[in-house]
Amino acid sequence: MAVLATGEQARRSRRSIVSNGVSAHLTTFIGSNRYLADGDAQQLPRPEEVYPMAFLVEQPPGSVVQAHFHESNQFQIVVAGSGVLGRHMLRPIAVHYSNAYSSYGPIAAGEEGLQYLTLRNGYDRGARYLPAAREALKGVRRRYREAVAEPVLAGGPVPEAAIAEALLPEAPDGLGAWRHRLPPDAMLRGPDPATGDGQFWVVTAGAIHTPDGACLPALSCGFVGPEETPFVVMAGKAGLEVVVVQYPRGRDHLPPSI
Repeated sequence: MAVLATGEQARRSRRSIVSNGVSAHLTTFIGSNRYLADGDAQQLPRPEEVYPMAFLVEQPPGSVVQAHFHESNQFQIVVAGSGVLGRHMLRPIAVHYSNAYSSYGPIAAGEEGLQYLTLRNGYDRGARYLPAAREALKGVRRRYREAVAEPVLAGGPVPEAAIAEALLPEAPDGLGAWRHRLPPDAMLRGPDPATGDGQFWVVTAGAIHTPDGACLPALSCGFVGPEETPFVVMAGKAGLEVVVVQYPRGRDHLPPSI
C-alpha cells in the first residue's frame, strides 16, 4: 500500500535546524531522520531495505549549502523560491537526482529563499560535507550519477485533456521523472513500480483522490514501493498537477553480497 502524507499533517513537525553552519527549517512528511526526537531511538533500516524518506527544506535567502553527498539514492524537487545548484538555475518545478555517494552542490538560495522536497528510497544518516568527508568516500563501492531537469513553469490554466511530459526521460534501469497535468475528475495510472526501485508522487497543484478515499492537496506526497501495483488516482475538482519520480533498479553502492 502506498505511504501518503499531506502538507497539513507534516506541518506539525516543522522545526529549526542547523547543518554545516546553515540555519534552515525542516518539515518531515514520511519516514524518520536525524532531526526528529525519535530519530536515534528507532532501529535503523538496513542499507538494502526500501525505506521512504520525504522532508521539506526551507533554505533562507542568501544561504549556501556546501557540496556534499548522501548514503542513499535521492531526488530533490524545488517547490518554491529560487536559487542555483552547481551551474543549474533552480525554481519551481526543478528536479535533481543523485546516486548514493555522488557529491553535488553547492546549493545557493536566491533573494526569496529556496524550498525543496528531499526524497529518498533508503535510510540516510545525513549530509556528508566536502572536503571534510572526502576520506569517507575511500573504499566505497559507488558509481557517480547525477541528473538535473531544468525548471518547468508550475501551475497554469487547467488543461482540457491530460498532458504528460518527461522531465527526466526514463533510463534503461528505470530512473525517470514525469509531470502530469489533468483536468477535473480525470484518471491517471502511473508507471509499473516493478520497472524501478520505488516512486514518489508529489502534488504541485490541485489534488489527488485515491481509490481508498484519501485526498492529497497541493504540497502532499506519496511513496509507492517497487512491489506495489501501478498507482491509480483521480484528479480533484480543480484538476491536478503531479510530479512522479522513479528510482533506478539496483543500488550501486551496496556490496554484491547484500
